[in-house]
Amino acid sequence: MTTDKKMIQEFVLEQDNELRFEVESKNEKVYLILKSGTAEIFGTELVKAKTYEFLSGAKVAVFTWHGCVVEVKGKTDVIYTAKETPMVIYSNCHAALEILRSEAEKENKRGPIAMIVGPGDVGKSTICRVLLNYAARMVRRPISVDLDVGQGHISIPGTIGALVVERPAGIEEGFSQEAPLVYNFGHKSPQSNINLYGILVDQLAAMVKERLEVNKKTRASGVIINTCGWTKGDGYKQLLSTAKAFEVDVIMVLDQERLYNEMVRDMPNFVKIIFLPKSGGVVERSKGNRIEQRDLRTREYFYGSPKNSLYPHSFDLKYSDIKIYKIGAPALPDSCLPLGMKAEDHMTKLVLLTPNAGILHHLLAYQC
Repeated sequence: MTTDKKMIQEFVLEQDNELRFEVESKNEKVYLILKSGTAEIFGTELVKAKTYEFLSGAKVAVFTWHGCVVEVKGKTDVIYTAKETPMVIYSNCHAALEILRSEAEKENKRGPIAMIVGPGDVGKSTICRVLLNYAARMVRRPISVDLDVGQGHISIPGTIGALVVERPAGIEEGFSQEAPLVYNFGHKSPQSNINLYGILVDQLAAMVKERLEVNKKTRASGVIINTCGWTKGDGYKQLLSTAKAFEVDVIMVLDQERLYNEMVRDMPNFVKIIFLPKSGGVVERSKGNRIEQRDLRTREYFYGSPKNSLYPHSFDLKYSDIKIYKIGAPALPDSCLPLGMKAEDHMTKLVLLTPNAGILHHLLAYQC
């Protein structure tokens, strides 16, 4: 193997090993080829001899169950082989969920509703992707629910959504984005308006349960729920509320024993609470990195990826033809509130906005 990161590097991975690399340099491209054996990235199998392209910001983990040889071409900021990974544990979680799905299929009832919780930067989105991919490879049709408004894996940042997963995610493209159900929250953290966030989560849960009822295969396949990293105070209360709204029966807690014990204490006995370690490959994201990732997701929403470009259409609207509202009004002291109104009600109040420069560079949801 050459020591020059700009040249081709070949790695021989033994069984249960993982090759991890990061691409941080702007405008840099790194190419990966599976030369022999079998391997996967976050649950999606690699095709032998196919070239995969990774751009700036990519954090990749190539795992092999039986051993493989891979080739990496391009400049990586970090690249190493890990012999200790939690993939066996994650695979066991999938196997347990699959048993529940098989039972649900035989009895024509709802499959497992699993919620992944934990603080920020512990790999919640990654394990959700792994579990969804493994389910899809078993010809299941689970529903993916994303409640992390900070990143927006199903739609654009600032939204929550649900998506039926019919096939494994593409290595470069992710899951197919056909017909997602999306609700606009309009903030990058639930803390900005926890009351509105709770209302939207409840509405999404109701729609997901309706979707489970109308499709037998999806009903047996169940749901995988990704949550945000706010796990204290009102954030913890919202996790409990979310579990109740979706009728969760499996909770996987990543890397935080305090949260695990609180869940064991506060959740009903029928809910299975599982503690999972985080992967050693999880990278803590800086504030700047989070902003860059949100900007990238927003750009992809409108313009697509380099391999699948989109061309959004611009058109003019008269302000006289539309009305713009903001959800949430300034707080008032209790003495000024109308009779029967609670102090927190102002957070879900509709306020009519006069078009002004303050709405520039903001995203608006629309209703016809």
